[in-house]
Amino acid sequence: MLGTRVPRAAALAVTAALLLATSACGTDEPEEADTRPVRLYGSDGNMQNSFAAELKDRADLVDGMKGTTPLTRLPESFTNRLRAVDPKLTDFLYAAESYDAVVISALAAQLAGSTEPAAIAKQIVGVTNGGQRCEDVAKCLELARDGQDIEYRGVSLNRAGFTDTGEPATASYATLHFDDQKIDDGKTEFVGAGDESNASTKAPPRARKQTPAVLRDSGAPLVLGGLLPRTGDLALAYPPLAAGSALALREINQAGGVLGEPMVWIDGDDGTNPTVAKATVASHVAAGVHVIIGAGASGISREVLPDVVAAGRILFSPSNTDASLSKVDDQGLYFRTAPPDSLQGRALADVILRDGPRRIVLLARKDSYGEGLQGYVQAELERAGIGDDRVKLITYQPPDSPEAPPVDFGSAAQEIRDYQAEAVLIIGFGESAPLIRALDDAGVRLHR
Repeated sequence: MLGTRVPRAAALAVTAALLLATSACGTDEPEEADTRPVRLYGSDGNMQNSFAAELKDRADLVDGMKGTTPLTRLPESFTNRLRAVDPKLTDFLYAAESYDAVVISALAAQLAGSTEPAAIAKQIVGVTNGGQRCEDVAKCLELARDGQDIEYRGVSLNRAGFTDTGEPATASYATLHFDDQKIDDGKTEFVGAGDESNASTKAPPRARKQTPAVLRDSGAPLVLGGLLPRTGDLALAYPPLAAGSALALREINQAGGVLGEPMVWIDGDDGTNPTVAKATVASHVAAGVHVIIGAGASGISREVLPDVVAAGRILFSPSNTDASLSKVDDQGLYFRTAPPDSLQGRALADVILRDGPRRIVLLARKDSYGEGLQGYVQAELERAGIGDDRVKLITYQPPDSPEAPPVDFGSAAQEIRDYQAEAVLIIGFGESAPLIRALDDAGVRLHR
């Protein structure tokens, strides 16, 4: 499928040219507000099966909605193994990324010959670049125990390794479609993004072969702590994140563990809330956790990172996409397997432009993730010739806590109707679902 698609830059340019030509040659009379139904689009925070349930008795309103998410083609063997961990699993968003984050952490500790976070951190980028390539966890651990440099290729990290800043140099995005209140896998398309040449070429510290002396001084067992959204606005993403982490833990320990002992996992909730997340981080630090897997949301990671760094621990997120985190002051202790939103912005703009809308609304959470991705999509639309006169930006304040009342999207829905929007991109988590109900209540005709 990738080989037959038009390159994204060309597709954007062609689409923009067609749109501008239509505008120039068409009638001077504006169309009535409701002559074209509004198409809904989503991003990684809401393009998953569980999002439909957030609309309750009006779940059918998601039918026709489409969007993008970081996702690679998942091997059936991997999804079957995930379902062995969680038989009720219906989504796989970031499951591969959480699996790879745990595996990379384990391999880095094995190569470092230590559970000391600073020593592990120095090995993480190198685990994914150079050395002998390996894909199977047991084989990778065997090579690492022998002190051999390795190049891990996992489920999500399968084209290139990490950049110097500790994030994927390349990514795969999926275009997803809602039909019959669920994602229609038959319509899913995949497209690559990023540049393999951005992968780090720096050599990590020399790997330490596993010996009795190394094991004695290693500080094993390696302890990982979860900082995943078991509750809060991003709770709909928790099942696949948790399943991926649990599967990696199981397979690592079945392969003999790390530094001679089974790896330990301590569960923890980020609550999609800074207060909850900070309390979890403090608890993990007190419990001797070496690597924290999370947080789920970029904004939460940004809030807790100073605490993690002050404690000398590693924060390794499977789902943070805020591009500005690439430049955060992390003392070399922050990593992620999810790609930055600078790449997703291009993919989303491509999806929207294919449908040829003349008025576009970009509605986003008022936080670093929402406003960041909103800005990247706007920039890509502008690059394709879609100016400010055809794009409207709206932001909303997400709830402060799970107990807070839901967001009132009534005024936003009316604003979208008055603007005569033909496309609405919703950048949010589960809390953004009421916007769709509000649009329906406002009499906005949705594309189905």
